[in-house]
Amino acid sequence: MKRFLAELRAAARDERGRTFVFVPYDQLSDAIGPLRELSPERAGVLLVEDPGKAARRPYHKQKLALVLANMRHFALEQARRGVAVRYVVADAGYAGAITRAAAEVGPLVCMEPAERELRVELAPAAAKGALRFVPHEGWLTTRDDFLKATGGRAPYRMDAFYRYVRKRTGILVHEGKPEGGRWSFDTDNRLPFRGEPPAPTPPSFEPDPITEEVCALIHRRYADHPGHLDPRALPCTKAHAEALWAWGKSAALPHFGPFEDAMSQGSTNLFHTRVAPLLHLHRLLPARIVREAAALPIPIGSKEGFVRQILGWREFVRHVHRETDGFRILPNLPEGMARGLEDPNAPAAPDMLGATEPLPACFWEGGPRSGLACLDRVIGDVWREGYSHHITRLMILSNIATLLGLSPRELTDWFWIAYTDAYDWVVEPNVLGMGTFAAGDIMTTKPYVSGAAYVDRMSDYCDGCPFDPKKTCPLTALYWDFLARNEPILQKNPRMLVPLKALACRPSPHRDADSRVREVVLSALARGEPLTPENLPGPR
Repeated sequence: MKRFLAELRAAARDERGRTFVFVPYDQLSDAIGPLRELSPERAGVLLVEDPGKAARRPYHKQKLALVLANMRHFALEQARRGVAVRYVVADAGYAGAITRAAAEVGPLVCMEPAERELRVELAPAAAKGALRFVPHEGWLTTRDDFLKATGGRAPYRMDAFYRYVRKRTGILVHEGKPEGGRWSFDTDNRLPFRGEPPAPTPPSFEPDPITEEVCALIHRRYADHPGHLDPRALPCTKAHAEALWAWGKSAALPHFGPFEDAMSQGSTNLFHTRVAPLLHLHRLLPARIVREAAALPIPIGSKEGFVRQILGWREFVRHVHRETDGFRILPNLPEGMARGLEDPNAPAAPDMLGATEPLPACFWEGGPRSGLACLDRVIGDVWREGYSHHITRLMILSNIATLLGLSPRELTDWFWIAYTDAYDWVVEPNVLGMGTFAAGDIMTTKPYVSGAAYVDRMSDYCDGCPFDPKKTCPLTALYWDFLARNEPILQKNPRMLVPLKALACRPSPHRDADSRVREVVLSALARGEPLTPENLPGPR
């Protein structure tokens, strides 16, 4: 930290007569909120590194490095433009550091944090008058938008919200009608990737001494945390953020739409822009990203598909998380199903389908392989990069976990730990809400599950896998067993009537074998033994 502190001291400014802003780790922008309103000569910022928060979960090394390197570079960027910067390493946490700073520079102001967990941590400082919250200007929509679009009642539906926001903002709308004649081109964006056009390689970033110090800190203090740390894959300055977005616009987005749902062994990102981590830190601002994407001379399917992810889904899940108090208030589920009735801040654990199996060791870095090529490949990608795109998250990781009946809370915590873009407001809706159907129909209409046919159609993971997707892959048996186990709940869902009718036609010997396949798979994974076609019962 010596180099960073030396550079910060060299750019130090007089603190007198300034309004100090507390800038959390995910509000690293001077183009929104109080830092936008204050001139550099009148502004001061407080940034706090909390080693306790970094150690609260065994976060991926790449994730820790990304956050800390961006915080330190942001501090230097602000100091160089004339802002007075206080940068504190506080083992006692955020509230204590803010309270101490307020005693010297007066009460601080902060945009309301996105993370529920951080709001809880800051509450003591606010209660003492040391911190005042103002609205967060980084979002594209308001609670009023959400309530008007959804009727203010669960279940909440993204399509209604997305159309409402498109109309209100005028993004990809002409004279009240959607550009291209449709609100969504999702049904067109389902091509498998077969190598053409070639998937672009994301840019790399030469680490400077500040980033190198952060990486050394991670290796020293968090050596027991999982994940590979690649300094050249850390966009951590304002210039890096610009370079990544420029690459996304020119190299990724033109072909994003058709291959949005594709999965490939040859590329973890395919045509995804990989801007989510920087959006969540506000190194890139969603308003600008959406505006510039909508103006690109690219096919409407690619344009709309990307806008839907940011203006639609990202905004939607944030509102759902806030309205449900982080999935603690779920009017669609029986009372008491979500954890936290005694402790309001305990992790929410809704479990609509009664899934309680522990997460097997194959999900962790250095753990045994599962024997399923798709699962092993994606898990390997995650521990190597802290990333995989949203379809691998949904249709490989969450799908297989849901079919097996793994604990939704354990899976959610795993995503939170492993992905560089995972924070409570986004990971809990995506896993508890959509990926596992643990929260029922609060925000999705059905469980997103599939057998081997989908994986074979949308990826090349089956190539070289010991299991034949048409004959021996256990995912198909697990799919049928999932339907059978959960039929009493699923039969109330109109969207599940067709698969349940197919289940009714499945012969009893096959259904019995399906159940045995799940037992064998769970037992093998619990023992740390890779699956093989020979150790699975048939028929399938």
